[in-house]
Amino acid sequence: AVFTISFGLYSLQSCQCLAWKPHPIITWGAESQHVVAGYSDGTIRVFSISRTEMELKMHPHTGALTAIAYSMEGEMILSGSKDGLVAVSSPLTGMTIRILTDHKGSPITVLQCTRKQYCDFGVEGSELWLATSSDQRVSIWASDWLKDKCELLDWLSFPASASPEGLSSLSPSLAAFCPWEPGTLVSVSFGMQKEALFYSLCKKQVVKKISLPYFAMSLSLSPAAQFMAVGFGERLLRLLHCPTSDAQDYAGHDDSVHLCRFAPSGRRLLTASHSAVLVWELTGD
Repeated sequence: AVFTISFGLYSLQSCQCLAWKPHPIITWGAESQHVVAGYSDGTIRVFSISRTEMELKMHPHTGALTAIAYSMEGEMILSGSKDGLVAVSSPLTGMTIRILTDHKGSPITVLQCTRKQYCDFGVEGSELWLATSSDQRVSIWASDWLKDKCELLDWLSFPASASPEGLSSLSPSLAAFCPWEPGTLVSVSFGMQKEALFYSLCKKQVVKKISLPYFAMSLSLSPAAQFMAVGFGERLLRLLHCPTSDAQDYAGHDDSVHLCRFAPSGRRLLTASHSAVLVWELTGD
């Protein structure tokens, strides 16, 4: 059965991005009851799923939001806007405590947080997070939210393919922390080549490249196994087994595969195009 909940609010503004609040690991299968949403008017709204109502509204941006994420423990909300600003806001107080301008001028395409991994990196903090922008740049940060620390750890910049229509016509710049290779992030649609790049934060260099048939439109890495899903504008989904780079291609979408997300178990993959949402069941190792 499929159940839907409608909040019936704020029809004058469009929701641009969503994120579930992390849930403490208490009971296997338990789900968080809060969602944060970013809107076209620059506001952030926190909703209670159980009460079907808005609990908090903040206005950290003047432009439309393009990406949003919770910190690993849910104590902070990171939001990125069309003008390239990244805000750090507290859902407890409703205050915006930090505005980062490093990507100013280019829309934020991805925000992602992960726990600080085995590498010490020589900086304080228990959490790493990254931001990517459509001008082919990615910044990586180390943070300790309780101590109000947020330090730039690394900065990557790649030449973009020439396009007469400008940055808006290029494939989105995407990056994600690699769950099975600590201290490594994976990026696609960066640079001049159709490939996925594995970048080591410890070695400060690209340590692996995987060729792709097209420039990527979406990216997801399995949290449970060494699989990477990449969606393309050519209505194609590719599943890569990363140790061997073995690839399986799947059709079935009616348009560009603009979203792909592994479930926390890693056994299911959700993909979306213009008018189709598909759920894939992964079998084997």
